Amino acid sequence: MTSAPHPTPLTADDDWWRSAVVYQVYVRSFADSNSDGVGDLEGIRQRLPYLRDLGVDALWLTPFYTSPQIDAGYDVADYRDVDPLFGNLGDFDAMITDAHALGLRIIVDLVPNHTSSAHPWFTAALAAGPGSPERERYLFADGKGEQGELPPNDWESIFGGPAWTRVPDGQWYLHLFDPAQPDLNWRHPEVRAEFEDVLRFWLDRGVDGFRIDVAHGMIKAEGLPDVGFNSMTTGQRQSELLGKGWLPYFDQDEVHDIYRAWRPILDSYPGGRMAVAEAWAETPQRLARYIGPDELHQAFSFDFLDATWSADSFRKVIDTALAESAIVGAPTTWVLSNHDRQRHVTRYGDGEVGLRRARAAALLMLSLPGCAYVYQGEELGLPEVLDLPDELRQDPAFLRTGESRDGCRVPIPWSGELAPYGFGPEGSELSWLPAPATWRALSVAAQAGVTGSTLELYRAALRIRHEHPALAGTDGITWLETEPGVLAFRRTAGDTELTCVVNISGAEVTVAGHGRPVVASADLTERGDGHVLPVDAAAWFERR
Repeated sequence: MTSAPHPTPLTADDDWWRSAVVYQVYVRSFADSNSDGVGDLEGIRQRLPYLRDLGVDALWLTPFYTSPQIDAGYDVADYRDVDPLFGNLGDFDAMITDAHALGLRIIVDLVPNHTSSAHPWFTAALAAGPGSPERERYLFADGKGEQGELPPNDWESIFGGPAWTRVPDGQWYLHLFDPAQPDLNWRHPEVRAEFEDVLRFWLDRGVDGFRIDVAHGMIKAEGLPDVGFNSMTTGQRQSELLGKGWLPYFDQDEVHDIYRAWRPILDSYPGGRMAVAEAWAETPQRLARYIGPDELHQAFSFDFLDATWSADSFRKVIDTALAESAIVGAPTTWVLSNHDRQRHVTRYGDGEVGLRRARAAALLMLSLPGCAYVYQGEELGLPEVLDLPDELRQDPAFLRTGESRDGCRVPIPWSGELAPYGFGPEGSELSWLPAPATWRALSVAAQAGVTGSTLELYRAALRIRHEHPALAGTDGITWLETEPGVLAFRRTAGDTELTCVVNISGAEVTVAGHGRPVVASADLTERGDGHVLPVDAAAWFERR
């Protein structure tokens, strides 16, 4: 298969990613163009003007490659083609051309830790048998016990249960996720060469960056040593150590050799091609190792997402992230929700309380220096859908652990009074997951142009973020003294100041001395020389 001609770069700005706002598109749940109930590339293309008007800089697309869809496309059977469920390569080319014309960059998801069990390499490995060159591309091993009937070690799948599956000839293969996702052997030169070619294939088609799935997982410790416990032996799942402790299958030092080989490829293309790691590491210092001029451009910091609704929690996370950012010379990434985590409206309390806090958190995030990632639908204030019928859930983790990520993946509402709220063409009633009746009031059409709506709050904040001199750069922040439970910091550019104040104190506070308000998550009232900021609200104040 040949690549499309290399398109003209969007701009010559190699540093666009340092302060970008990236909108995560969960492809199957964004927009359906052909009435089959599943979002697709043409649906994204049709909705690009909405994203331009929202004010984001780039889109991160979840996997759209050829796949059996056991894990929503994170089980890839062909890294160089589009699954028919989502369209074809022509649809991708048309989508990225239109995106670039609208000033939007495209980041695609790369899944290098594992393939699909339907990938030609894995089917060849099963057919070839033990000791074959085909099996060396994956992690096959003999089992323990008299007849090899026990797994090679005690490793556990992130989705629950053993991380090993036995094949008919008696060997076992490793899958840190679903059995349909066999782990690759990244010490094999053919694996490394294959993915370097995959990078070039999509860079040639014009993609502006990659989000690296399980970026910490490709290298496993030599000898495949036991962890020493798992949910079968102690009741504690090994996944509880993610980001907190050492695991022999994650964050091994040798993984950095891979990224040092990838960086020259990215740098050889114009326009600031970038990569961001989804990486979990035991310490912030180890996470910072993924970032640098010879490795990746960014790594997700999930501490901001995990912060509790308290001023102390947010301040600690922000200070730590900015300090680490300064050490490695790379921008911090801020994120409140994504396709793997419960939506923050619900995490913050659900209902009116959760929405009020989510709106305040948005202003907090968008006023911080660095790069912000917005998950589709958070600009509408969507909550988690908690009552999906079990028979409709498709997350493979649900079958193994009873835990499901489907509630944050329900297709977003666009318009209309009845589900699926304009997800597909006019008259289409199909949607791969059902949206609740309450979402009619949260649709794009219901909020567009409505003063005070969450959509208009995001539009206003993103417009100011792009236009305001104090928010345009990546310089740090200056914390201001406040009442307990209130966060306030200032960003400056020359004689221009912008101050963000967030009230998490439990009582309304009067804010004065920071200039005029330019955007607020809740209505402000004047009091003397200042403004009353309600509970669980945030506002930006400008002084020139």
